[in-house]
Amino acid sequence: MLDRWLATRAENAVEPSVVFAPVLDQLSIKMRLTVFRVNGDDPLQWEMKAIRQSGFTSRVLNINQLFADCRIGDFKDRRYMEDAVIPRLREVVRSQQPRMELVKTKLMGLSLGYDRILLPQKNSKGSEWIISSSCARFLLTRPRHDANLDVEDEAITQLLIEGATAKEIAATLGLSHRTVEHRLSRLKDRMGARNTVHLVAMLMATHLDRSAD
Repeated sequence: MLDRWLATRAENAVEPSVVFAPVLDQLSIKMRLTVFRVNGDDPLQWEMKAIRQSGFTSRVLNINQLFADCRIGDFKDRRYMEDAVIPRLREVVRSQQPRMELVKTKLMGLSLGYDRILLPQKNSKGSEWIISSSCARFLLTRPRHDANLDVEDEAITQLLIEGATAKEIAATLGLSHRTVEHRLSRLKDRMGARNTVHLVAMLMATHLDRSAD
């Protein structure tokens, strides 16, 4: 998709489908594709439309339902938009250059991590759209006992709490089984869990406790 974007020209502005349509079927199941329509100078008035929903599922939060087509200003978590989305959209509209990054933020009070690429329209009159392609890594309430988990630890706890085995976690994240076992052991030490079942129970209790708040 980046190659197709690079082939476009500002003097001959195209619609976003020219960039994403030929590669849509090649996106992985965890990837979500959204197009933001740039309507005027106020990002809260910009509209987002899902082109492809993500296959990333979580018992914690329904991502596809939350990210229904709407104006940015109508999104349920305004702070998420203002902290993690709007500044980057403004940046790529101004520069008309792509941006690729790992995003770690909060969504509806939960820790969220995903890889994101933003592709703004090349347009001599100003970008009228932005393609956002994201690939989810984790969505989880961060354990209170340790606020310093790294990306892989949070991804591991996300999969663990949803019933994945250590081998399944290793395969999903592209890690060795030994690495996953080591990280699980370290997580148990951090949280004072006696075993993996106890660790899962503690993580679930943390989520339920925060949900009650």
